[in-house]
Amino acid sequence: MTRRHDLDVLRVLAFGLLILYHVAMVYVAEWGFHIKSGHTSETLQWPMIFVNRWRMSLLFLLSGLAVGLALARIAQAPGRFAARRSWRLLLPLGFAMVTTVPVQAYCEALANGVIEPGFGAFMARYLQFRPWPEGGFAGAEFGVTWNHLWYLVYLWVYSLVLALLLPLLRTGPGRWLAASPLAPGRWRAAVLVLLPSLWLLACLYWLAPRFPSTHALLDDWANHAQYLPVFLFGAAAARSQGFWDEVLRLRRRLLVVALLSIGVYLTLRWLGRNLTPDQAAAFPDWNWRAISAGAHALYRWTALLCILAYGYLWLNRPYRWLPYANQAVYPWYILHQSLIVPLAFALGALALPGWLESALVLGGTVLGCAVLHELVIRRVRWLHPLFGVEIATGRRRAG
Repeated sequence: MTRRHDLDVLRVLAFGLLILYHVAMVYVAEWGFHIKSGHTSETLQWPMIFVNRWRMSLLFLLSGLAVGLALARIAQAPGRFAARRSWRLLLPLGFAMVTTVPVQAYCEALANGVIEPGFGAFMARYLQFRPWPEGGFAGAEFGVTWNHLWYLVYLWVYSLVLALLLPLLRTGPGRWLAASPLAPGRWRAAVLVLLPSLWLLACLYWLAPRFPSTHALLDDWANHAQYLPVFLFGAAAARSQGFWDEVLRLRRRLLVVALLSIGVYLTLRWLGRNLTPDQAAAFPDWNWRAISAGAHALYRWTALLCILAYGYLWLNRPYRWLPYANQAVYPWYILHQSLIVPLAFALGALALPGWLESALVLGGTVLGCAVLHELVIRRVRWLHPLFGVEIATGRRRAG
């Protein structure tokens, strides 16, 4: 199997963007996060919206594409695939939930004023896995939290769903269903762009208001309806040369549509926040929420296709730094928020200027991830499976 370097690069960039985004969450006004700085900005919302609307879908899409590149081999032993995914995803998750994640809950509970200082006492109580009083920290009602690592749980569930579907995809109708949106044909471009966008519109307009995002797995139906199809689409599209040829051919038009749709979405958002009731009444009596959700859906999907197309065009080469960066992604993902939250909590008490505080939080997070990955995780062999690092053919790489 030819290595797709562009997907590796996009994976590294996507998780790097995730770290920057989570640092920005400390400073953006009105958006909830585990810890908030005294220096918050409403203006910061606008650039973050450009990323927020597709960032998690991109991670699930890239995960699906990575699985799809090996789908023929996986289909021969779906049980082995499910067992391997369980090991690679659930072991680091369980380890992090009792080692690295609790410091986030501790700082959040301290900031909320519901516990007394003392991390040792907090951990002694946390490891009893008993529910905490409401309002202490995210997940307190469950007694334990996975915070930013919810992605691993969802990815595990979606991988099991794919494993269950693999026998069906070997049937004639199953093969047609998997290939039809990607197969050559007169309507291929319209199907590729419009069908997923319409599905996303339905999720955003009807499901999201009824099932607000929780990241708690069992009641997060709107998110599942958005992320699971994206993951499965990636698995189906990965080895379809017709798909890659089509997104490459459409890349400029996709970029124009993405920019126009985010322009419509942001304009409606700005108007909704700034118009007076009298000014709003002067507009036509249309379903503006549906128009906004439609622009959001179209932007998300075309942005994802643009990222894949331009990544395929520009990034599919064996960069010298890529193997190391690819190895670092999983440990850095596990560690980063458990550095961001305590750094922001500690620095917030120093009354530093906002620019300096945010620079120290970002710099400290990057430095902490780099040091812990290079000097601890890479050098202590028994830590490898606990941080998702796999040993293969005599060298280390991240999963």
